[in-house]
Amino acid sequence: METFTHFVTRLSSTQLLLFTLTLLLYTPTWPSSAAATQTELLRDFKATPDPSIQTFQPLLADPNGNFSLGFLRVNKTQLALALLHVPSSDPLWLANPAQLARWSDRTTLVFNGSLVLSDPQGRVFWSTHTQGDRVVLLNTSNVQVQTQSSVLWQSFDFPTNTLVENQNFTSTMSLVSSNGLYSMRLGNNFMGLYAKFKSGSNSDQIYWRHRAMEVKAEIVESKGPIYAQVNSDGFLGMYQTGNPAPVDIQPFNTFHRPVNGLRKVRLESDGNFNGFYWDGSKWVPDFQAISVPCELPSPCGAYGLCGAGNGSCSCLDNRTEFRSGECFPVQYGDFCSGGLGEISNFWVIRRNGVELPYKELMGYQTTSSYGECERVCERNCSCWGAVYNNASGFCYTMDYPIQTLVGVGDESKMGYFKVREGAGRKKMNVGFGVGIGVVCGALVIFVGVAGVWSFRAWRRKRRGGGGGGGTKRFTGQDGGLSPGPYKDLGSASFGSIEMGNNSR
Repeated sequence: METFTHFVTRLSSTQLLLFTLTLLLYTPTWPSSAAATQTELLRDFKATPDPSIQTFQPLLADPNGNFSLGFLRVNKTQLALALLHVPSSDPLWLANPAQLARWSDRTTLVFNGSLVLSDPQGRVFWSTHTQGDRVVLLNTSNVQVQTQSSVLWQSFDFPTNTLVENQNFTSTMSLVSSNGLYSMRLGNNFMGLYAKFKSGSNSDQIYWRHRAMEVKAEIVESKGPIYAQVNSDGFLGMYQTGNPAPVDIQPFNTFHRPVNGLRKVRLESDGNFNGFYWDGSKWVPDFQAISVPCELPSPCGAYGLCGAGNGSCSCLDNRTEFRSGECFPVQYGDFCSGGLGEISNFWVIRRNGVELPYKELMGYQTTSSYGECERVCERNCSCWGAVYNNASGFCYTMDYPIQTLVGVGDESKMGYFKVREGAGRKKMNVGFGVGIGVVCGALVIFVGVAGVWSFRAWRRKRRGGGGGGGTKRFTGQDGGLSPGPYKDLGSASFGSIEMGNNSR
């Protein structure tokens, strides 16, 4: 599975066979598992998780057996109601991604006209809020709550991070990555990807935008909103309501080439937006919105630096080593906690030859110098950093914690970045601490060696009647230390990036 690999363990064909045989043999004792072979759920349906199942417990199948709705075990102890693509065990939809239930036989899924996931304490994790007669799973992977004459609710109207072919994605919907950091939404005439860099804020930062080309059809303001759809002919199209002709086409690698398997697009946990098709054994990559790694929203993490030429990661602060995908821990909030307009403490990283990966989508102001641009951010407790272009005079300020910058050869592009006081100090001083440890260890060894030699020299002196040969042999002819396994332990250098402690 390309996503949720930390959530789900694949079922082998042997495990699936054993599981099916268990269902057939023990249906009376596991009523919740009996629903695995059902193609519809009627009123009074009830299911609970089976403690012995480690990955996925199917409850509802489509007529062709390609898709299954059931309990997905997450992080061993949690539960999501999920729709899986059975051949790949890939989750295409989650009912409750933001509010997971416990994997316990006390957690219950019922259909009483509404499909409800709850626990005995009365906590409702998710519900369709309907009054339907049955639940069905179509061979398109769409879960529906139906009456005899109408569809009251369908999963296609509530996507999570994935769209499948022929599923409409409207301007009222959003795709959200599995880590909750990135989203995809439609505007009046464009499709955009957004990052939630600032916790608790509704003002997400757009980092990728694709505007409708309007070649085959034009967008007419009075004709309604646009929507997107994965077309079986191998493209992601944008359409205007009521007009079958696309106002935009983003072609896949298999554009105008038929494939037998399912097509899908997915918003990834790194912020990219990728397309795939199923070839019968695996998901084949077919589309990528962002092809250059450094153009992703934060490929090197907080305070990272992405090399424009090769996409390698380092740190804005060259005293800090890039380890485990980060330079400093992710930070939140702002610097306005000092009270009465005072700015809380921070220290500063200054770096030349950097720029923002999505500066064309950011607002800016024009300043006469880098110093003026820096002061604009320094005096603003909501500002985390600023990047200045000396050629244009554009000053880009960031009101969210610093993410990855792009390293460029132009030294006239200068950056000013705040770091909360105390953040990263421990990590930055690891090398210094190691150096101190090495020095101390060397001193202990030196003292020990010197002590042994002194003791031997003293014994020789006593035996030799006070002769000075032993001391001479230890100290050498010129009174210095004799050659030995010693080396110069010079003081470590930690770079020259300017640092300041600011308090306003």
